Amino acid sequence: MDLLPRLRRFARTLARNPHDADDLVQIAVERALARSDQLRPDSKLSSWMFGILRNAWIDQARSRGRHDRVFAPEELGENVGEGSDDAQTDALSVQDAMARLPEEQRAAVSLVLVEGLSYKEAAEVMNVPVGTLTSRLARAREALQTLLSDTTGALR
Repeated sequence: MDLLPRLRRFARTLARNPHDADDLVQIAVERALARSDQLRPDSKLSSWMFGILRNAWIDQARSRGRHDRVFAPEELGENVGEGSDDAQTDALSVQDAMARLPEEQRAAVSLVLVEGLSYKEAAEVMNVPVGTLTSRLARAREALQTLLSDTTGALR
């Protein structure tokens, strides 16, 4: 139960839609319960669950194809016309910048910087070597810095 908010946050990073993210978490929990005997005693439950969730996302993305593309997430339009403070503007800027990252960079940032997994754990979840994860994080950090400091007004 304690892991559910973290799984949901990671699912939202991948799916970019709260309803799809909730479905993804449900699928992951169902798979974990059905395959609980596959959890190794030396593995962390969180890493195992993040891996199941990521694999479920990959399965869904493959079966769904690319027909779900939208120009902006629905949530970004919720507060249009309302006065916004700097914190809300910054949060939307970060969300937009994260959404612009390639999926593998977005997942790496979410697992390491948001969820606090170690590089080794995140690499295992993503099924890549630690060096690959490190490269993805470096490229993602650089891209985020560029996007968030863009002076053309694209994000700010």
